[in-house]
Amino acid sequence: MSKSRIVLPIEGMSCASCAATVQEALQGVAGVSTAAVNYATARAAVEYDDAQTNVGQLVRTVREAGYNCGKATVTFAVEDLHYAPSVAPLEKELGRVPGVIHVVANQATEQVTVEYVPGAVTAETLERAVADAGFRVAAPIAAEDPLERERLARTREIRTLAWKFALAAVVTVLAMVGAMLLMADRPMGTFKQFDLLGRLLMPLAVQLRDWVASQGYVLDLEWVKRGLGLLTLPVVLWSGQQFYRGAWSGFTHRTADMNTLIGVGTGAAYLYSAVATIAPGLFTGAGLPADVYYEAVSAIIALILLGRLLEARAKGRTSAAIRRLAGLKARIAHVRRDGTETDIAVEAVVPGDFVIVKPGEKIPVDGIVTEGASAVDESMLTGEPLPVAKKVGDEVIGAALNTTGSITFQATRVGKDAALGQIVRLVEDAQATKAPIQGLADTVAGVFVPIVIALAIAAFVLWFDFGPQPALIFATVALVTVLIIACPCALGLATPTAILVGTGKAAEHGILIRGGDALERLSEVRTVLLDKTGTITEGKPAVTHIVTAKKPDGTPIAPADVLKWAASVEQRSEHPLAQAILKAAKDKQVSLLPVEKFAAMEGRGVRGTVDRRIIEVISLRHARERSLELGTLGQDADRLAAQGRSPVIAVVNNTVYAVIAISDPIKPTSKVAVEHLKKMGLQVLMVSGDSKKGAEAVAKDVGVDEVIAEVLPSQKADLVRKFQREQGGVAMVGDGINDAPALAQADVGMAIGTGTDVAMEASDVTLIRGDLRAVVTAIQLSRRTLRTIRVNLFWAFIYNALGIPIAAGALYPFLGVLLSPILASAAMAWSSLSVVLNSLTLRRFKPAWAT
Repeated sequence: MSKSRIVLPIEGMSCASCAATVQEALQGVAGVSTAAVNYATARAAVEYDDAQTNVGQLVRTVREAGYNCGKATVTFAVEDLHYAPSVAPLEKELGRVPGVIHVVANQATEQVTVEYVPGAVTAETLERAVADAGFRVAAPIAAEDPLERERLARTREIRTLAWKFALAAVVTVLAMVGAMLLMADRPMGTFKQFDLLGRLLMPLAVQLRDWVASQGYVLDLEWVKRGLGLLTLPVVLWSGQQFYRGAWSGFTHRTADMNTLIGVGTGAAYLYSAVATIAPGLFTGAGLPADVYYEAVSAIIALILLGRLLEARAKGRTSAAIRRLAGLKARIAHVRRDGTETDIAVEAVVPGDFVIVKPGEKIPVDGIVTEGASAVDESMLTGEPLPVAKKVGDEVIGAALNTTGSITFQATRVGKDAALGQIVRLVEDAQATKAPIQGLADTVAGVFVPIVIALAIAAFVLWFDFGPQPALIFATVALVTVLIIACPCALGLATPTAILVGTGKAAEHGILIRGGDALERLSEVRTVLLDKTGTITEGKPAVTHIVTAKKPDGTPIAPADVLKWAASVEQRSEHPLAQAILKAAKDKQVSLLPVEKFAAMEGRGVRGTVDRRIIEVISLRHARERSLELGTLGQDADRLAAQGRSPVIAVVNNTVYAVIAISDPIKPTSKVAVEHLKKMGLQVLMVSGDSKKGAEAVAKDVGVDEVIAEVLPSQKADLVRKFQREQGGVAMVGDGINDAPALAQADVGMAIGTGTDVAMEASDVTLIRGDLRAVVTAIQLSRRTLRTIRVNLFWAFIYNALGIPIAAGALYPFLGVLLSPILASAAMAWSSLSVVLNSLTLRRFKPAWAT
């Protein structure tokens, strides 16, 4: 079974109920293992078995549920397509690309048109598919930038909402004038005397009526009603069309959402008013006033549009972090192909291209320098404040700034495979996932609209049967008010908007959190286990001492010989201490010998045969476990360990030849980080495979009180399990190499990486800048984000729990007042907006160590 994952942009969702509908539909597709729909980001993250279903089927499922899937189209030329016996192999190969929906190849024009999901397909993957089918594109494919597409779509949405709101607002002001004339004519015996808004407007309405009379005008109020009906008709047909279309779509697909509530509520009020205008005798004959509510319909639509307009703008700001990340990349690349230099779009660069970067320009993609030398500013990814020298053979990162000389490099990773692309992808994936805390809100949202409709009908029946006269009017207005005030949007926005802002803010600090579930677990951490090498220390160990034993004749063994033998056997090892020995040999221009029968002993050292000698480089603990004769070297090793160095023992043919001391400088920020972790009430421990004395010396320097030393990599996972049983939430912070089992076992695995290595699969959180203070930032930000989510959910539930009963008339028996549908619509619009604005406060977050 081959698992694929895709993120689909969903169009047409207006509330959390819509998201629940789409999610349920996608989960019902055969082959889909998980589907999570995020209302705030308008995306659906789907994992599926591509042997059972495909992207086209997922898109059709979304459409059948009453919504649309964002799509993009690209057309490109293919060489010699006219001479191909069939285009079927090409269409089939392109159709297999994850994210491609439909392919049409035209032999006559030699053009291929591909319909695909924005963001899921790159130009490189399409070109590779064309090559796999045996063809070649005539020119580089320029696929659409998904973030730019999203920005333009957001801009169009905001512009459309603004124009619709402007029309509705102007009409509402004019309609309110006409409504006050009608209200003043019947100050008693009308519903509006019990309406909170009506009570406020009644004195003004009477003054307006008297002023009109003083000017000698005689108004036919029936014509006023007709005029109001015609005046507000454009608001219903154009400004509010999305509500009625959405309600009708829901009806045809047997679903209900926010559009259903608004459409039914305002539609019922407008139709009631239209009947009262066209055939008032139907009401007066039954002893009922022929009241109209055109101004209420217009005001409701205007206020809801205002809420959605402000919400759209606010939601645009929640994704600002990822746009800033994507905006770091270069737009143009100077590429040398077939001896000719040409400028192409960065999306058209392919691995193997030779790219030229001049001083002051951004590096377009990742690669290896082949010509020239320069200093490169990588601070946007690695946090390194000073430019890094780059020469032939060194790696460069896309989006870094070339500061001095010109360099040429060969592209190795482009597009989504490049370092910046991986970072953006990780942030996008995190923002597409859901936190467990959202489960209750999703459950409520799934049944919210049907329950509200039932409550609205119940309110109508109760008012009609037991309310004061005119009972029909009271019942109708109660029905409309309940439908209008109910808001599943706030429930749907409470969690994802906070996660969106929180993960984006984390990315700005160089912290990549894999999803909402990891964010929630991080907020519950009680114990933090810190690896030493590369986490507390720089991870750049260097040899400081080589103390050798004496030969039988009393002369000391030459340190150069020890270094040659040790480095020769260590050249097959990837351990950081091995790299220190190799660097020392390189600096001293020691020639290495070939090694045979190499073996790595986990947590103990390495062994191999060099120049017919059995050479071992092992830990001090292992040497003592084997009862090797250390002599005075044992005391030297203990002394060096107490100074915070890591002593290793060089053994030749089972005889101890030397102690090699390796020092790894402590990061200057580690002590501050540990201090703040302890202030947060966290238990902080250091876990290391080094000797106890060496580990304790480092721990003392940074303020860690508890040390567990001489631990094998396989034992670290057992330690994590122990603390999970005893303390609860455990975070393991390590380099992601030797610590992979412990990172995977921990409640939250935090891997300290670099800007060129961000995809550490064992970790939940990646700290790309290697600064231990990022652990403090991550935990503080996760706690703040979860606190924001809880506040959002509390107010979303409280708003509906109080608002719906008040809308149904709960205050009438005590205060003799009813809630106006207009005030209900204002409250509904504010409830959604307040959740988004509260989430946006996370943008002002600053870690404790920075204040």
